[in-house]
Amino acid sequence: MATEDSFGPLPNRGKTPTDQENSPPHILSPFKFASFELSHRVVLAPVTRCRALDHVPQPAHVKFYSQRTTPGGFLISEAAAVAKDGIGFPNSPGIFSAEQVEGWRKVVDAVHEKGGIIFCQLWHVGRASHTVYQPEGKAPVSSTDKAIVDGWSILMPDGTRGEYSKPRALEISEIPGIVNQFRQAARNAMLAGFDGVEIHGAHGYLVDQFLKNGINDRTDEYGGSIENRCRFALEVLRAVSEEIGGSRTAIRLSPIIDHMGATDTNPVALGLYLVQRLNELPEPLAYLHITEPRFTREGLKEEDEAEEEDEKMKKRKLCSLLRQTFKGAFMSSGGFNKDTAIAAIASGKADMISFGRLFISNPDLPRRFALQVKLTKYDRSTFYCSDQVKGYTDYPNFTSPRQAQFPVFSPSNSFNSVSSPTSFPNPRQAQLPVFSPSNSFNSASSPTSSSAPAK
Repeated sequence: MATEDSFGPLPNRGKTPTDQENSPPHILSPFKFASFELSHRVVLAPVTRCRALDHVPQPAHVKFYSQRTTPGGFLISEAAAVAKDGIGFPNSPGIFSAEQVEGWRKVVDAVHEKGGIIFCQLWHVGRASHTVYQPEGKAPVSSTDKAIVDGWSILMPDGTRGEYSKPRALEISEIPGIVNQFRQAARNAMLAGFDGVEIHGAHGYLVDQFLKNGINDRTDEYGGSIENRCRFALEVLRAVSEEIGGSRTAIRLSPIIDHMGATDTNPVALGLYLVQRLNELPEPLAYLHITEPRFTREGLKEEDEAEEEDEKMKKRKLCSLLRQTFKGAFMSSGGFNKDTAIAAIASGKADMISFGRLFISNPDLPRRFALQVKLTKYDRSTFYCSDQVKGYTDYPNFTSPRQAQFPVFSPSNSFNSVSSPTSFPNPRQAQLPVFSPSNSFNSASSPTSSSAPAK
């Protein structure tokens, strides 16, 4: 097993059990994780867009996700808050009320109708909030009472920028309640028809606020040592896995990303310890999603994120260590383009690549990759606004006189030769079993008080 100080070249990881071809895998080649069969490895990353009026998914959401669905394609929803106090953006969706569940159900149905697979990302922002978003104007909760500072600002409901509010450190007695919010949200996601959930444990939000010692200054069993700081994340994962099954559960982590002050004095040790603990969970997770150092923080241009190349390389080697250590399907994200994604998949550094900005402005991104056509540039000014069309559902698909269908990649038909285009088949045949009271989930058709969406 790779160790935390083994920053030299890693051995060839070889083919994963799910790589069906004898040749190296490709970004457009099939892949299977858990019981889900993908036609390609181009994944829609979770992208907050602030279009959920009153925190409820709208008809525009149905169109947005449907536009980005291909048969056998995998999508991850924008982060959905697990509770009212987990909100930190204007018009960001939740999944804690019956109305929200119904809104998401329409999104999921549209994705499934096209043969896609979709997970719901579950989110609690913790201290990354403001009293204006909190019930009764109370302070946000976190692992700490330290506010986010150092030039970071929060998007306010009126579109201006403001300072993050000072949080309140959670009492030990309150933490099980937060864990249960994730459990209930996972159950609600199943009621909405999602194929699974991804826990947002990255980018300085609540789970990350417990993981990183640059934020977590607790002296109880949830702070101090790496073991203690990982306790909350593991409790959330166990609760969600117990509720809906490990094969429907995933997590996103960013041990090397210092977004919103989420720094750690030893990200290598933190990342390796946590991934090793993920391997020890009673049931294997669906996948692990890691953000690489190309990630660009919200509000800044790429050129403003300059960093010493040796530091970047060190961080990327940590990503390789995590890949080498984790025993399941591995997804990478963070500023990938077509060429870097192809290289990552072919070299075995990742099984899947998630795309955010490129997928925003190119709803048919996998097809454009296959046809090697020019990508549409995204408009940053429309990333976070309430307009239900502009910069959201008005980006066009690629069209040509031939109106070529999505080509299937094969070893004999390389990426530079797409002369025999066909449509992807619908692979949604090996679905996970429907939950019932006997396997820990009550049927949506006859919900009990514990399975109904929280109000």
